[in-house]
Parts: sequence; C-alpha cells; structure tokens
Amino acid sequence: MSDIKSVLENTKSFMEKAISHLELELQKVRAGKANPVMLENVMVDYYGSKVPISNTASVTTQDARTLVVQPWEKTMLTPIEKAIQMANLGLNPQNDGVLIRIMIPPLTEERRRDLSKMAKSLGEDAKVGIRTARKEAMEQIKKLQKDGLPEDEAKSGETQVQTLTDNYVGKVDKHIEQKEKEIMTV
Repeated sequence: MSDIKSVLENTKSFMEKAISHLELELQKVRAGKANPVMLENVMVDYYGSKVPISNTASVTTQDARTLVVQPWEKTMLTPIEKAIQMANLGLNPQNDGVLIRIMIPPLTEERRRDLSKMAKSLGEDAKVGIRTARKEAMEQIKKLQKDGLPEDEAKSGETQVQTLTDNYVGKVDKHIEQKEKEIMTV
C-alpha cells in the first residue's frame, strides 16, 4: 500500500463485497413468496454427474405461490423431482408429465420468526466482514504512519475509514430491515 487513497479504495471494495454477499444470501431466505433462487442450490443427477438445477431446466414463477420447473429434456423430469425432494427444502414438487409445479406453502408465525433470526444472523456476518475490513485498513494506515505519513493525514484517513464503515453498516441494517418486513408480512 502506498497511500491513504489506495487503502480506502481496497476497504470500500471489501465492504461492497460484504454487501453483495449479504444480498445473495438474503435472496435465499424464503419469505413466503415463490422465487427461483430458492432452488439455486438443488443439485440434479444429470447422466451420472451432479449439476445445478439451472443447467437442466428453467425455473420460473407462475404466481406469488407457485414455482414452475421446465426441464430441457423430458427424461429429466423424474431426476429433477427427486433432487428437489432430496434437497430438504420443505417443498413438494408435482410432476404432470411435462413440467414440475411447486406450491409454496404459507409460512407459520414460528417459521417467520426463525427466518427473521436467520436474516439477522446473515446481517451480523456481513457486519463482521465490514469491521474486519475496517481493522485491516486501520492497521495499514498505522503502518503508513510509521513509514513517514504525516499524523494529520493518518487521522484523516482513519476518520474516512470509520465513515465508510458506518455507511456500510447502515446499508446492512437497511437490507435486514427490508427482509424482516418482507418475511413478517402475511
């Protein structure tokens, strides 16, 4: 690291990655609505090798409570159906010989609370990542200061890092708040 600017850019980059990861993980948390992302981690036995469901079929939403899986090969209907059942998602696929429909059951109050806790946990993980990026940036600034960076520039850099941290923690809080609202809405 040569200067404060590059330290700030790297820190911002790490914090952006933490937010992106949080957004991806929150998409996987079921909020009572059908979402193709729910089946993203389902692995299908495709002629002897395990592949993601997206490599064997298109997954779409028919309405707010129904997912439709349209295999590209008719012979893949049964393996896809089995893979969804084996994924232990609490979903019951219905094979009609052409495509697979999955009705998303409404969430119970207890399940909503559990999902809300899961979302908060994901938020805490993202905050840990952001704080780790802050810690590393502060250490780099201190090292730069030892190598001759003026003290006022170092203090300014530390203030900027803290401001970045506060902004990104705020973003995490907003994401979690939105997801909790989505989960708790009946």
